[in-house]
Amino acid sequence: MKEVQKKMSVKVNITDNQKKVKFPTGTRLLMRKACIATLKMEGFEDSAEVNITIVNDEMIREMNEKFRKIDASTDVLSFPLGENGHYDENPETGAKMLGDIVISAEHAISQADQYGHGLEREIAFLTIHSMLHLLGYDHEQGGLARTIMREKEEQVLDALGLAINKL
Repeated sequence: MKEVQKKMSVKVNITDNQKKVKFPTGTRLLMRKACIATLKMEGFEDSAEVNITIVNDEMIREMNEKFRKIDASTDVLSFPLGENGHYDENPETGAKMLGDIVISAEHAISQADQYGHGLEREIAFLTIHSMLHLLGYDHEQGGLARTIMREKEEQVLDALGLAINKL
């Protein structure tokens, strides 16, 4: 009997809970592509679900204070639902529920300007960065873990055609 190859499907739920920034057409598609490209790079073969919420600086500051005890706004927060590669499954679909990503629209615009690249690249970077956190990567301790995570971010950006050209 032949083994049936199951197809990976990724459901990315995106909610925009802020009114200050109007994102360009295609931003939601880019976020979905960034999630899928990250999972592919990591060899994640199961179906998956991810929630992305776009908020303003005040909302992300409140969340940062509540969940991390840091009273400051930030660019992105990640709330993984799994640990060590084990995730809860959606009982209706069987998809692995990876967690939640919260992105500050105002921070994304500010950082795109600060780093001299487009909003498209910044949104993709923040999505990829957070996806890696949902998959268990952590850069907080610095050193090799930070370097590995940074290299993976650039790999996915490159796969999406958004790598920074190095002369």
